[in-house]
Amino acid sequence: MQGKNSTNATRLVADYVSGRLTRREMIRKAVAAGVSVPAIAAILAGASPRRAFAQDATPIPDPDAASTLVVPSGLRTDLSGSSITAVLADPTDPNGPFLEGAIAKFTEATGIAVEFQRGERTADARLQAYRQQFAGQSADIDVYQIDVIWPGVVAEHAVNLAEPLADLAAQHFEAIVQNNTVEDVLVGIPWFTDAGLLYFRTDLLEKHGVTAPTTWDELTTSAQAIQDAERADNPDFYGYAFQGRAYEGLTCNGLEWQVSNGGGFIVESDGTVSINNPQAIEAFDRARSWVGTIAPEGVTTYAEQETLNLWTAGNLAFARNWPYMFAASQEAPAVAGKVDVSPLPMGTGDAARNADTLGGWQLMVSKYSENQEPAIEFIKFMCSPEFQTAFAAEQSMLPTIAAVYDAQEVAEASEFIPRLKDVFQGGAVARPSSVTGDLYPEVSQAYSQQLNQVLTGDKDGATAAADMEAEISAIAGG
Repeated sequence: MQGKNSTNATRLVADYVSGRLTRREMIRKAVAAGVSVPAIAAILAGASPRRAFAQDATPIPDPDAASTLVVPSGLRTDLSGSSITAVLADPTDPNGPFLEGAIAKFTEATGIAVEFQRGERTADARLQAYRQQFAGQSADIDVYQIDVIWPGVVAEHAVNLAEPLADLAAQHFEAIVQNNTVEDVLVGIPWFTDAGLLYFRTDLLEKHGVTAPTTWDELTTSAQAIQDAERADNPDFYGYAFQGRAYEGLTCNGLEWQVSNGGGFIVESDGTVSINNPQAIEAFDRARSWVGTIAPEGVTTYAEQETLNLWTAGNLAFARNWPYMFAASQEAPAVAGKVDVSPLPMGTGDAARNADTLGGWQLMVSKYSENQEPAIEFIKFMCSPEFQTAFAAEQSMLPTIAAVYDAQEVAEASEFIPRLKDVFQGGAVARPSSVTGDLYPEVSQAYSQQLNQVLTGDKDGATAAADMEAEISAIAGG
């Protein structure tokens, strides 16, 4: 940062840290002042508001945090005096003040005290910590925040929420609830979510007379046409980019290609490995055809950040990424105000459909908890429509309840969030983590490594599909 942006960022840091600005106010002022996206991220990650403390050193919640949260009716009050411990967020998560404000409202309404603990910063480190606690059957933690790909890993340590929270679960997106169900055990209730999206440049589509693609073939044709035309003035321009590195992000992309083409879910609910089939092979070969034509040769090394960089520089017509890229787009001069999103395209054939890989987090109750009833009541509150409405409006977190996308408060706070309802209702697809359990990381690694070899041209789709089938069958015991 230099010049005016540096001065603006410094002032905003001071106001945010001093507590004169809430997180939401800080973001709005930063946008208006022209502070860059990296600078805003640095403020949120590296600066924490100064906390007010009572005489007994108890932190006083920010009065502006969770200010729009309406406490849901029907919470139990007969558990007053009990206490629980919940692991939520991580040390750098800017949602902390909001969560503290929400917890204060929960305690006021129910009399249940909640100790809010921050988890490890990375998902791998947090899962390792959880496993250590589960191994010792520790009763120290009552409520855990779990990743969308962990239900199969932690199911044996979770209270089955299917009966006590059946009415609440029925309000959430069916695909996520199914993902969280392992052998009839509802491991966790969805808390907030994420999914892959297709981003496109509205100005370029209009300029070149192209409509938003609904199939991968349409995307291929449109991306090539726009790229050919734009290259006259910008030799660095490409039609499409995605995440092609051999890692979890490529598993997400590959699952979208495969499912959208009617090629199966990698591992089906009955444990069948569903990769070596004509539809999946066709999807893999189609993706290979993009590399070096409508996508850069280097896309085989791309993760989310590389896609974001190319997109915000104005060098792409289409891109696949997660919802966070929309906000980043609004701060990039090359694309601001010229961006829209849609579900990812469908493949071809009778079984073609939209497929957008799910991300997100859930809340579970530990089987070793000595306070299971108040813990369940806490999850009823934290995963309620009322909480999700405020979480979306104040913190821009994506709801897992369809009705929340229609809430007036959400529409007034975000033009973007309401657009995503159709993605989660119609195209959301879960990775095969529940059925593979502890083996999922190995399954995903085998899948992404083989698929990366297709993208680099080291293997064709048929060879890779056969190798995937053999390797994943050996891992999963199929």
